[in-house]
Amino acid sequence: MKLKSLSVITALTLAVGSGAAFASGNHPGGHGHDSDAIGKPGVAAKATRTVQIDMTDAMRFTPSSVDVKQNETVRFVVKNSGQLKHEMVLGTEKELKEHYEVMKKNPEMEHADPNMVTVAPGKTGEIVWQFTKAGKIDFACLQPGHYDAGMKGAVNVAGKAGAAKPDGHADHKH
Repeated sequence: MKLKSLSVITALTLAVGSGAAFASGNHPGGHGHDSDAIGKPGVAAKATRTVQIDMTDAMRFTPSSVDVKQNETVRFVVKNSGQLKHEMVLGTEKELKEHYEVMKKNPEMEHADPNMVTVAPGKTGEIVWQFTKAGKIDFACLQPGHYDAGMKGAVNVAGKAGAAKPDGHADHKH
């Protein structure tokens, strides 16, 4: 009995210590993200353009709004011009709010998912993402206090002209 409880404690310690309970994607206990709603990790070689994003201690992204086309793969080069740690996380507004609540309780948590990048002061990181669905995809800094201070933005994904809509009808321009 002692060995079994020790292995459970060891497993829990490893999961908590590595952040695995948070970074395990859509598995039970993980935070996951609805990749269908926001797109999917992009292949760097297929990125059609690079968008520079600057993060500052004024709790702002510059630019805070980015326009892309449906199915476009974009490389976001995310620079932290501030003195505090910042991050850029792509997701639905609902996912970002839920994730932010977890971050407030666990501020030391690190991320390693393809839809996010955590950047130390003065450093640069990147996200390569393919936007597969038209609509608005939010992004935010989920460091405690930053989201509440307005550190958020949006990617506006324009649908393809002539593409079939969900109702099966084509969108024709007249």
